[in-house]
Amino acid sequence: MEVSNLSGATPGIAFLPGPESYSDSPISGRGVGSTPGGLILPGPPFSVFTVLVVTLLVLLIAATFLWNLLVLVTILRVRTFHRVPHNLVASTAVSDVLVAALVMPLSLVSELSAGRRWQLGRSLCHVWISFDVLCCTASIWNVAAIALDRYWTITRHLQYTLRTRRRASALMIGVTWALSALIALAPLLFGWGEAYDARLQRCQVSQEPSYAVFSTCGAFYLPLAVVLFVYWKIYKAAKFRFGRRRRAVVPLPATLQAKEAPQEAEMVFTARCRATVTFQTSGDSWREQKEKRAAVMVGILIGVFALCWIPFFLTELISPFCACSLPPIWKSIFLWLGYSNSFFNPLIYTAFNKNYNNAFKSLFTKQR
Repeated sequence: MEVSNLSGATPGIAFLPGPESYSDSPISGRGVGSTPGGLILPGPPFSVFTVLVVTLLVLLIAATFLWNLLVLVTILRVRTFHRVPHNLVASTAVSDVLVAALVMPLSLVSELSAGRRWQLGRSLCHVWISFDVLCCTASIWNVAAIALDRYWTITRHLQYTLRTRRRASALMIGVTWALSALIALAPLLFGWGEAYDARLQRCQVSQEPSYAVFSTCGAFYLPLAVVLFVYWKIYKAAKFRFGRRRRAVVPLPATLQAKEAPQEAEMVFTARCRATVTFQTSGDSWREQKEKRAAVMVGILIGVFALCWIPFFLTELISPFCACSLPPIWKSIFLWLGYSNSFFNPLIYTAFNKNYNNAFKSLFTKQR
């Protein structure tokens, strides 16, 4: 895809086309696509804006790596986390750690290289692109797996036993990484296009149209459809279950007044032509509160996931089919917005679980 140059030679910021004319890639960036971005810094003096942007990107990479690593260490060291759904959280954290460690740094180097040339060789190009597609696709599918687990927990809590849940989560993790590996390695295994162009020194995911459709659908649009459908079902199930338990009215033939012990169901008598007793719970049960938190967590996780990735993948879906071209700076913004999803994932699923907060405190206290 055509990307931007950020020139620091003048006081202003100018975005100019690169030295070569590249055709737009059907897919690019994290998970699927051509070489990311286009923040080119040809030489000093750099503008204040350029230094600020680069600093923010470096901080994003460091924070994404450290936060996901903290989640992984906590899950490994705390025995109570050695079960579902924490294995799904661990799988997500592994993919996001690899994104921060292997994908984002080389993407930033590519953004900053003069002329957007890949100067690290063909072999490293293939390794980088393969890890890009593998880790980012796995991160996206892990979000879908967490949403499916929450859905079955809320809607089928009687049939979805611990044993069934353990098997289902192991199967989802295996399918997630197998599908991600298939999408990532398909060009190398089946000769589905070439990632490295030695003449132009360009490193990008295969631009074969058939692979573009296969990879974009497999890496984003299919899991997006899954999580949207799942959350719609979670919302309907939660609304039905929580609504029907709020209040129940039972007619009685005789005058009666009764009041049970606190924290239990409370009966309130209303005397008219026909007596009724209203049962109203004094508070939600522990299971209801847990399910509510799970539903809210999944909703926020899916919402952030969609907001981070829809602008980028919508652009990549439309670009191959029309002559229009989005300004390169916006392509870079959409790309790094997608990368930021790996930073938000651990924040969301730990914020709604008090056990993680207690485990973090315990971990740092023991270290002291």
